Parts: sequence; C-alpha cells; structure tokens
Amino acid sequence: MAPSAIYDTAPSLSPSPSSPYRILVPEKLSPEGLSLLRSSGYQVDTPAARPAADELLRLIPAYHALIVRSETKVTAEVLAAAGPKLRVVARAGVGVDNIDVDAATKKGVVVVNSPSGNIVAAAEHTIALLLAAARNVGRADAGMKAGRWERGRLVGVEVGGKTLGVVGLGKVGMKVARMAKGLGMGVVVFDPYASAEVARQAGVELRGELEAVVREADFLTVHTPLLASTANLLGEKELRSMKPTARVLNVARGGVYNEEALLRALDEGWIAGAGLDVFTSEPPAEGSVAARLAAHPKVVSTPHLGASTVEAQENVSMDVCRQVVAILSGGLPTAAVNAPLILPEEYRRLQPFVKLVERMGSLYTQHFAGERGGMVGGRRFELVYHGELAGVNNTRPLLAALVKGLVSSISDLGGRDVNIVNATLVARERGIAIDEKHVRDVGGGAVVPTYASAVTLRSVSSDGGFDGEKEEQVIEGYVSGRAVYISKLGRFTANFQPQGTLLILHNYDEPGKIGNVGTALGRHGVNISSMQVAPLHGGSVVVGGDGGGRSTESDDGSLADSESRAANEALMILGVTGDVTQDVLQELGKSEGILHVNLVRLE
Repeated sequence: MAPSAIYDTAPSLSPSPSSPYRILVPEKLSPEGLSLLRSSGYQVDTPAARPAADELLRLIPAYHALIVRSETKVTAEVLAAAGPKLRVVARAGVGVDNIDVDAATKKGVVVVNSPSGNIVAAAEHTIALLLAAARNVGRADAGMKAGRWERGRLVGVEVGGKTLGVVGLGKVGMKVARMAKGLGMGVVVFDPYASAEVARQAGVELRGELEAVVREADFLTVHTPLLASTANLLGEKELRSMKPTARVLNVARGGVYNEEALLRALDEGWIAGAGLDVFTSEPPAEGSVAARLAAHPKVVSTPHLGASTVEAQENVSMDVCRQVVAILSGGLPTAAVNAPLILPEEYRRLQPFVKLVERMGSLYTQHFAGERGGMVGGRRFELVYHGELAGVNNTRPLLAALVKGLVSSISDLGGRDVNIVNATLVARERGIAIDEKHVRDVGGGAVVPTYASAVTLRSVSSDGGFDGEKEEQVIEGYVSGRAVYISKLGRFTANFQPQGTLLILHNYDEPGKIGNVGTALGRHGVNISSMQVAPLHGGSVVVGGDGGGRSTESDDGSLADSESRAANEALMILGVTGDVTQDVLQELGKSEGILHVNLVRLE
C-alpha cells in the first residue's frame, strides 16, 4: 500500500511564544484546560466573577477567543462589539443555546462545542433518575431527613423486564439504551434519522412513529437537541396515550416536553412520575410551571447535573481548549457548530493536506500572480483531489485553506482572518471562484502515483477554459509523513518542500548556472540551504510559457536555435536564508540564461 497521510496524533498546533492572542474565560473551566491554553503561549484571563452583560460588551473587543459554559449569553450585540479580533467562541458543553450562532457565522466567527465530552455522564445520570423515579428515592430521602418512616407508602417498581422508550438514538441515547439492556430492560426507539442496521446491532427495536414508542414505554427518555422541530415534542396528546404506570425522564433540554402538559399529566394521573434534570428556565423562576414541576411529589428533580461529573468537566474543557488552540494556530476544529463537523479520523487525514493546499495557494499568488501585479481576483480555480483524498466528503477545510493561501500575501492580515466559516464569503468578495473535483485515480493528472493522495491546483480563465498554452498555471503536491511537497510547478517537474524563503529562477539548464547564482548570492550574504533543479515536464518544446518563459533568437536570427535552447528550460528552486533585497533579485535577473526570478516567502 502506498504511504498515506493519516497520523496517530495530530501535528503540534502550538503558536510561537510571541503569540499576541488573548482568551477570555468568564466561567469556571477545569484547571487542565486553562493550563493547556497557557502552555500554548496564549494570555488567558479568568475574571473572579462572571461579567455582567454590559461589562462583557466592554471587555470583548480585546479578545481573540471566548470560552463559555451555559450562563454567559453570547448575543449578536456581544459579537458586534467584539470587532475583527474575535475568531472563535467555544462552549464547554454540548448545547449552544446561549450563543447567537447565526450572528457569529455572519461575522466569520467559528463556534465550537464538545458534543462527546459528557456522553457517559449524561447517560449515567439518565439511568440514575430512572432508578430513582422507579423506587421513589427522592421522596424517601426527604422523608428520612424529616424524621418520617414511610416504608409502606413508597413501594416502587422494578425496571428489569420493563420497556424503555428512547427518543433520539444519538451518542447519549445509544449509551442509555445499552445501559438499560444491561439492567434487563427491553428498548424501543424513535429516531427518523437512525439506521435500522445500527439499531439491530445494538439490540434495540426501531419504531417508525413516536406514538408507537410512547404507547409501549414503561419509562420514556428523550435525547434530542432543542430545535424548532423538537420543542414541545411531547405534549398532551403523547402524555395522554402513555400507560398510567409510565414514568418520563429528561436529561436533554428543557422544552422538549411541554411543561404545562407534563404538570397536568402528573396532577391528573396520566403518568406515574418523572425524573427531570433540565427545565425551560434555569434556575426555575419562583411560581413558574418549571418550579412547580421541580417541587412536585411525583418528580425526582436535579439542577441540571447531567454533565456535572469531574470527568465530564475535564473532558469538555480539554476538548474545547484543544479546538481553540487549533483555530488560533490555523488548524481545524473537531466540532464546529457553524461548519461541517470534522471527525477525529477526518482531522488526522485532512490536517497535513490543509497545510499543503494553503502553501499551494500562497505559492500560486507569489509565483504566478505576483508577476502580474498580485492579481488573484477575477480568476477561477480548480482544486482537484486525487486518490484516497478524493473519498473525503467534507473538504470545506481544504477550500478554506486555499482561499487563505491565495490572499495571505496580498492582504493586510496575512490571511489570518480566513476560516472555514467565512472562506466562501472572502472568496466571493475578492472575485475568486473555486471548483472542487474528486478523482479516485491518483495518477489522473498528478505526477506522484507512488503516493496514496495528491492535490492539483489549476488556474482557469473566467470563460471556463485554461488561460492558454502560454500561461498553464498548475501546481501539484502530495504529503509524505508529516511533510508536504510540490511535485509540479507550471510546466516543470519538481519535488521540493514549500517552506521558508524560496528563490525560484526560470532559466536555461546549461553548465555554470548553479555556480553563477551561488556566487551572486554569496556576494550579498545570502546562504543557500537547499536546492533543486526542476526540469521541463516531458521535455516538450514550448515557446513562451509559465511566468517569464519567452522566445529568443540566436545571434544569427535562427529561431531553431532558440527553440532548441528552450527545450532545456528548467526551474532552479533555492531555499535561502539572509536578506534577499531588490538588488539581489535584479542582479540575478540580469544573469546570462536567467529568464525570470521570483522571491516566495512561505511560513
């Protein structure tokens, strides 16, 4: 099998020690998460008390990242006050109800959360409430503390042999179902998006209608987000159709059950009891329906403890902090709410290609467009994925990387304002159109068939055709291990790493050229750290060509001699250190046989 770019661990994302980024954490976060941020070189501010709304408006303009839990409200007003610095808002938890995601998206701010960090905690709390509701644990505890011995009044029911209805077979719902199976319960599920095969493998029975699950359940638990489609999902109709001995559970989101209908169901005996961890208002306002539910004798209530375990708090904290570090360092988040979800295995596969594509975009602008006044706008580009990479469906991070690379050398912020949320908008504003193609055969245009994946970047004219034979603007690259390589630059076959400061000389491949260039650079104190000669691809004769190639007649006017010489064109690609001034470039450009010189600076 050819090598591929899939790592056991993601590349280091630590910024330089001089990183100017500031992070505001107005709510309690685990010490491990804060330590990760600080050890990555960022300034982290943790106010002693959570700032009030007006204070947050005053503070936020100074920050590049904001990490919150459930209490801080990140409104459109807060996001507008943030100005251009803010790049990411992170929610240390699952829900983002307290964040105006639409406003963040319009502003180009990435919103991330931790959808997996508290799965076990939420599932275990659901089972705890299930057992507590079945055995009247809450009322028994309160009675004992009040000096009452009410053994005869608090007869419960066993859960073994009973049916648990699960609404929402996501990660938490699946975990609860498996735990319930361990208690000897049968499990029936309603989830319009669930796979029948996954349900079968889990040993649960999938139902096509919510009503079927509601009627069968002895216990009913919901595990859905609070959306327009799930608000009041379980109302009077559903509760009236349940068994009078049934009990309901909610460790998901307040509002999935219609609270007024649930209160009536308990008062009038439609159902036997409930275990509630979440409410429509938290803490429940005095006298509200939520408060009456929390105090109801048939309800075991807890103050939103579903994710409140030491382990879960550490998990979600570390998860979102890693994502903040990744975003501020130019990497990929693993759970962006307002962009396609990047799964861990996709992260490991895409991360090196994000780096490659960004370098290809920057190289294009500096090598090709640089000769034409830095013009990138008004062009269309083809970004072609070859081989295994063509099988990745979520390539939005690669598109964003290309936009960032294309504009990095011609924007005031060096492309740092481009992310996976606003990349399409930035491209549209600059007149850049990008087409993506997936080619399963790595040899389909790429010249690195020994590698499992490759990328081709091709410039296309506005009318849909290539820019012409004299301007074939193509860059191809691949990944090997942790390193990225360019395998084709224009018409020339190459194999170099796009990094640092590069001098790219288009010249006739004749004896003495390397020595002359080295001597010229030495006179100016410029050191050559690496060098490669890239020959003309295929050895074909092309008059004119990529960025500076031109026809020249011999002394006797023979075009044939000129064409013969053009057949020996090459690129000399030098990695250099030292101050490459305009004088150096001019001297090199005047050297015999040098057709063009480009200075390219890559991170």
